[in-house]
Amino acid sequence: MNPRLNQQIAFLVEADKLKSVVRRTPLVDDSRLENSAEHSWHLVLLLMVLREYGPAGIDWMRVMEMVAVHDLVEIDAGDVFAYDVQGLERKLQREQAAADRVFGLLPGDQRERFRALWDEFEAQETPEACFANAVDRLQPLLQNEHCGGGSWRGQTLADTQILRRMAPIQSAMPDVWPHVLEVIESYCRAGVIQRAP
Repeated sequence: MNPRLNQQIAFLVEADKLKSVVRRTPLVDDSRLENSAEHSWHLVLLLMVLREYGPAGIDWMRVMEMVAVHDLVEIDAGDVFAYDVQGLERKLQREQAAADRVFGLLPGDQRERFRALWDEFEAQETPEACFANAVDRLQPLLQNEHCGGGSWRGQTLADTQILRRMAPIQSAMPDVWPHVLEVIESYCRAGVIQRAP
């Protein structure tokens, strides 16, 4: 058999494991928690629908590739709740090791390309990575908005924590930012999110 094809198939089979990684954000119908593969698919769709709110002149295919691969590391590292301070401290190390292993399944040229996309997303230094990161922050906010607070419920979260988490949206998608503020404000009024003193 073709060794390159064997490596590619091994990677694709491994990537299927992302469907088993459960996230903290419920589906909009609040019937269950989403998995990381569903999240990644939804990010691609968000990008396609909302790209008019992004900066002109960026490489949209590169953004789409980043959102498609950025969570593959969760196959090994798992998903860490965005507001879990202790979990986030150890996240980068686990994800770096996962990126080495998961992308290491691919042939050399694809390994380097996928890893470069993942590293670019994590660094948030290019306009493409900033937009990809903004979409990644917006998706769970929209789900929480439409299912009664979603992953915010039962937590002790302050508006300032959520605003910090959503900050990439403000710079990459400024026309969407007022909606983010409205959502946070409405859940403060509902008592799901606390107002910081």
